[in-house]
Amino acid sequence: MDRIARLIVERSRVILVLTALVSVLAASMLFRMQFNADMASFVLEGNPTGEEFKELQDKYSTADPINVIATLTDGSTYRDLDGIVKLALLTRSLDNVEGVAEVGSLIPDVNPLTGEPLGPESLADLAGIDVGTLIAQNPAASLLIDESATSTLVFVVPGEDSVAAARAVDDIEAPSGMELTFSGNPTVFARVLDQLSLILLVVPPLVIILLIGTFYATIGDRRLSALAILPAVLGSLWTFGLIFGLGREVDIVTVIVPIFVIVMGSADGLHFVTHFQQEADEPDAVKRTASALRHVGIPMILTTVSTAAGFLSLLFTDVQPIQQLGLFAAIGIGFAGVISFFSLPALISHITVEPLHHSALIGPGVTRGLRRLVRTRVPALVVSGVLLALAVVGLPNLAVNSDQLFFFQDDDPVRLAFEKTEDLFGGATPLAGEFVYDPGGDPAQLDEIRDASARLESLPGIRTVFSVANVVESVPAPQAQALLSGEFELPVGDMVS
Repeated sequence: MDRIARLIVERSRVILVLTALVSVLAASMLFRMQFNADMASFVLEGNPTGEEFKELQDKYSTADPINVIATLTDGSTYRDLDGIVKLALLTRSLDNVEGVAEVGSLIPDVNPLTGEPLGPESLADLAGIDVGTLIAQNPAASLLIDESATSTLVFVVPGEDSVAAARAVDDIEAPSGMELTFSGNPTVFARVLDQLSLILLVVPPLVIILLIGTFYATIGDRRLSALAILPAVLGSLWTFGLIFGLGREVDIVTVIVPIFVIVMGSADGLHFVTHFQQEADEPDAVKRTASALRHVGIPMILTTVSTAAGFLSLLFTDVQPIQQLGLFAAIGIGFAGVISFFSLPALISHITVEPLHHSALIGPGVTRGLRRLVRTRVPALVVSGVLLALAVVGLPNLAVNSDQLFFFQDDDPVRLAFEKTEDLFGGATPLAGEFVYDPGGDPAQLDEIRDASARLESLPGIRTVFSVANVVESVPAPQAQALLSGEFELPVGDMVS
């Protein structure tokens, strides 16, 4: 360690310049910051089942719509002309929102009698019309209206930027006597994006402040407390610089990488400055640095390698976000270890350190207490036994939480909106399945699809099954033929490939 210490001290300026240059480069990469708010990536990316599902989405051009529940609050229903006119006003407002590609609602696109487009004005002129007959022209009408006919589901298909569209739709003003509730993946992604930004802006600084306070209470020196956290902070900066430099995005898992790096990477910095403080009486900077490295150099290397190896073990999972967490957390801890071993000694060798501990609050007391505990093996055996008992009891009770809204509290508006959608319409995100169908084959194929749909509806937890067989029964023959040949598109995607 003496040679390494001499090299660090004598080449300290070079080391510090290189550290500063890398830090500036990493900071410049932050301008390329991108977020991935897609919580479905946990189950879709990096595994065969998820890849099959994404292939189905591409095959049928399946849209990921914003679900808008329009609830009438003035006593009218969607079986009345007044309610339908209000829905038409809402549909037109949604269609005019920037970033919205298509809007699908209970109202047919055209008047079945005249073939003219149906809008608020034309609907208002249809006094005496049978609203039930009108909405029956929509093949998906039964899926879009609740039993009381006071709530209906409107599909808003966003354009390229679904998050921006979801935010714009959320700001729309509802017609008088109508209440709007928003759900669907784009709505979730928009809220998650806000949460990710908040986490990055608030949590790491709070962690740094708490650690500096803890370090000060331990060693009693403000400068050394700040220096102890410096390797972890720079390690986090370098890690995010690498992530964005590689064109990767921050998701709900990788957003906590800096927290891991700061908490675990700061330990090496604390160890070094503590031992460096103990050697403060030595006037020779090389000897002070060498003594500190002899005491903590090898432990710093071992803790860095072992912690990084632990995170790298996450690469063996089949969940891509978890793999990225393990990889970049390991890299960040490695960065923090390198900075602790080289850059921190190079910097601190130029600083005059006082060997005083009189202002330390908990450091000396904790040290004395630990020395008493290690005099016998009993405390270690007791702690190990308690941990083992907890593991034996707890491991069999581990359960997988498949809730994609785990990111939100029970009273969060996003969760409440999804619960309302589920109560009224059976779910905000439907299940999708594929049936083999030959457009030029026997028409009896549709009967087989109906039978399969009936069997699915008999299963517990399934409310309604909607398939191409339901549609062809309720539309004119030319439209049914276009649907079966794949030429007719619904707002949520194709029904025939």
